Amino acid sequence: MQTAGTNNMMGSGSIASPVNHGAHEVLDVHEVLSGTLGALNSYLMFEQQIKDPELMDILNRQRQFITDQYNVLVECFKTGQDPSHPTTSYMMNQSNDVIYGLKPSQPTKPNQQASEIGDKCISSLMLSCMKTTASSMTMTAGEATNPIVRRVLQDSIPNYLEMAYEIFLYQNKHKYYQVPQLKEQDMQQMINAYAPANGTQGMNPQSNMIQ
Repeated sequence: MQTAGTNNMMGSGSIASPVNHGAHEVLDVHEVLSGTLGALNSYLMFEQQIKDPELMDILNRQRQFITDQYNVLVECFKTGQDPSHPTTSYMMNQSNDVIYGLKPSQPTKPNQQASEIGDKCISSLMLSCMKTTASSMTMTAGEATNPIVRRVLQDSIPNYLEMAYEIFLYQNKHKYYQVPQLKEQDMQQMINAYAPANGTQGMNPQSNMIQ
């Protein structure tokens, strides 16, 4: 049996490739890598304006992690083989507690001078970078032909979502990102709007398995 990294499948009219990349995959991975570089460069610029040490710590830890994940993807994309070390899991420092409710605040509007950009704006831009990268990786992983590249992309997506969630929690804690809730009656009605499907007792879970 061939390994995932060396499996160059050949069908009618197909041409074996030494790294087993499809054209669509190559273009999509280029977009992912370009976007990741954009995020890293943005983080480098944000570092010059951050005032809160806690946000600075988040930025430094995330930038270090993103750099390593970028290098892993570049390596397996170039070789089509397993990278020198696998993807790791990002561990955030924020508590999972979310503050609910809205408090009066001034309407948000575009800043007129660079000096007006503060931690609220920077953390919002960081959150946008992580959400955009996670979305781009998801689209690419769904159509990647090289199994190693697909696995690296697929394993990286939860990490970018974790970094996005860490930034959201930071913003929520500092009241930059407020979370409204429905009225209790409306909330319960929405939560109980769906029920489990019936008729599954007679279904054989083994029936769809390949023998």
